[in-house]
Amino acid sequence: MLVRHFDETDPEPSDGWLAEQAALGSTDALAVLYERYGRVVVSFATRMLGDRDSGEELLQEVFVRVWRQAGTYSADRGSFVTWILSITHNLAIDTIRKRQRRPQRADSADPFLMLANVADSGPPVERQVEMSQLGQVVRSAIATLPDTQRQAIEMAYFRGLTQREIAAELGDPLGTVKTRMRLGMQKLREYLEQHEVELP
Repeated sequence: MLVRHFDETDPEPSDGWLAEQAALGSTDALAVLYERYGRVVVSFATRMLGDRDSGEELLQEVFVRVWRQAGTYSADRGSFVTWILSITHNLAIDTIRKRQRRPQRADSADPFLMLANVADSGPPVERQVEMSQLGQVVRSAIATLPDTQRQAIEMAYFRGLTQREIAAELGDPLGTVKTRMRLGMQKLREYLEQHEVELP
C-alpha cells in the first residue's frame, strides 16, 4: 500500500523517494526538490533563454511539469538532476521557438557543467564535490574537441537548431555539419569512457 506521507524525520531523503512522494501528492516533497534544484534550473534556463527573468519564469513551468510527471521518474534510468535538466532544456527550446528568436550562446554544451558553477546549500557536501569533479572532467572533454565540432554541438543543444539550420548559419554543407556532430559526440563519449565517467 502506498502512503501519502512525507517523513520529516529523514534529514536527507533521496531524490527518488521525494519524486515518489511528489507523485503521490506530497507538496512537502516537491518543496524539498525545489529547494535542492531550483537554482540549478534557473541558472541553466537563464543560460539558454538569455535573461534572468525568463529563466525564473521557466522555473515555475519546470516544477509544474515535475509535479505532473514525478511518477515517470526512475532512478534506474539516471539521476534526478539529469531528468529535471532534460525537462528544462525541452521547455526552454519550446520557448525559444515560440519567440522566434535565439538565446545567448552558452559557454559549454552539457548541463553538467552548470552544476560545478552553481552554489547550492541543499545537497550534502559529498554531492557538491562529486558534481564539481564531474564538471571538471566534462569541461576537459569539451576542450578536446576541434572548434568546428564544439560549435556545431553547442548550436544544436543550446540553441535548438537543426543540422540543416546549423549548416545554413555557418554556410557549410549539411553533410559536413552532420559529420562534425557525429565525430564530436563520438570523441566526447570515448573521452568520458576512458576516464570512467558514467553519464545517463
